[in-house]
Amino acid sequence: MTATRKTTRATEALRAPYRVVEGGGVASARGFSAAGIHAGFKKEAESLDLALVLADAACPTAAVFTKSVFCAAPVLVSREHLGTASFGHARAILMNSGNANASTGQPGIEYVRESTRKAAEAIGCEPREVLMASTGVIGVFMPPGPLEEHIAPLLGCASHAGGHAAARAIMTTDTHPKECAVSYVSADPAYEGREFTVGGMAKGSGMIMPDMATMLAALTTDAPLDPALAYWALKAAADTSFNKVTVDSDTSTNDSCFLMASGQAAPAADGFAPFAEGSPAYCELAGALEAVCISLARQIAADGEGATRLVTVNLRGAADEADADRAARAIANSPLVKTAVFGHDANWGRIAMAVGKSGARFRQEDVVIDLMGLPVCQGGLSVAFDEKEALRRFEAPEVVIDVDLGAGPAATTVWTCDLTHGYVTINGDYRT
Repeated sequence: MTATRKTTRATEALRAPYRVVEGGGVASARGFSAAGIHAGFKKEAESLDLALVLADAACPTAAVFTKSVFCAAPVLVSREHLGTASFGHARAILMNSGNANASTGQPGIEYVRESTRKAAEAIGCEPREVLMASTGVIGVFMPPGPLEEHIAPLLGCASHAGGHAAARAIMTTDTHPKECAVSYVSADPAYEGREFTVGGMAKGSGMIMPDMATMLAALTTDAPLDPALAYWALKAAADTSFNKVTVDSDTSTNDSCFLMASGQAAPAADGFAPFAEGSPAYCELAGALEAVCISLARQIAADGEGATRLVTVNLRGAADEADADRAARAIANSPLVKTAVFGHDANWGRIAMAVGKSGARFRQEDVVIDLMGLPVCQGGLSVAFDEKEALRRFEAPEVVIDVDLGAGPAATTVWTCDLTHGYVTINGDYRT
């Protein structure tokens, strides 16, 4: 497998007719079930706080994790279970909200090991085939009973329809669950007529600017992938979706994103082989995975803590990909840009300011800025525009900022949200 292919996004030439699965989520693909229950990590008795994604049998699984030095105990143990390459085989993913189990030292690590061991006993698999992810307050030790006592009830609730409960169980400050699934019929002659599904769920509302993952996400597919190819497909999809989201420029201690591939839509028992790197079948799958991840990423950005608007920053004309990302993130992370969006103020000067400080290479006289489709800056100079029309366009749920640096061929898209009074209130009261 060549290095250039490992991180290449799905080829644009192969646009399979992906169909959005109505009400779809992490258990939409064949070979998976899911569940979500209240186990006591959260105080409110009606709050779901323990989720399970379960494969019918151990299957190829890959993950990408936070790069934070302060990484949480479930991240450390899940890395151990998958190995240094971050791919292998797994049967289940346990996910809890209400406690991050981060900065809890050896007791926190032992808690995860014991929890995965107990879950493996109940499921009937090896402990290393159970992965775990947690979200919540940092620096608080896990309570002694909730997870172990609720593994059996959790397994008893697992079903094909349980993905919705699982998505609710991983929420913290999220205002709603985040789910997506797509299906498509393969045009690859080796799998022609076979329908494949990719589904997933994610959580994330604050402490969001991922580095190799998102706050928490679980993805599943019934396509046949070997573990290594599952990893490269996941990494490529994460790079163009979850890693392009920022709510507040902060990276969590717990970022974890998993992909499980059951292969049940084209089983080996029927003579099907795993997808080959670079094949039409793989490109179709990579495109579907990217589509699901982008949907989840946009949902995360739109549900940023206290947010009222999704903000999409399209940056083109950069000298290279690094400059494109640098400039786009400078805009998306700028408190002045984000508060201007909240205030419905078409203050394009703040966008120019952010690009100017980004370190990206360009000439001021080459820059073009459009705000919600309105030209506001051309050649680095102000363009007269209708302020009332701009105010009207701010009423849309998504505000789009387009910037062309005029310095080269590179482009990228980053998603963020506006910055409101609600963000301060939520984070000021988070622990209390």
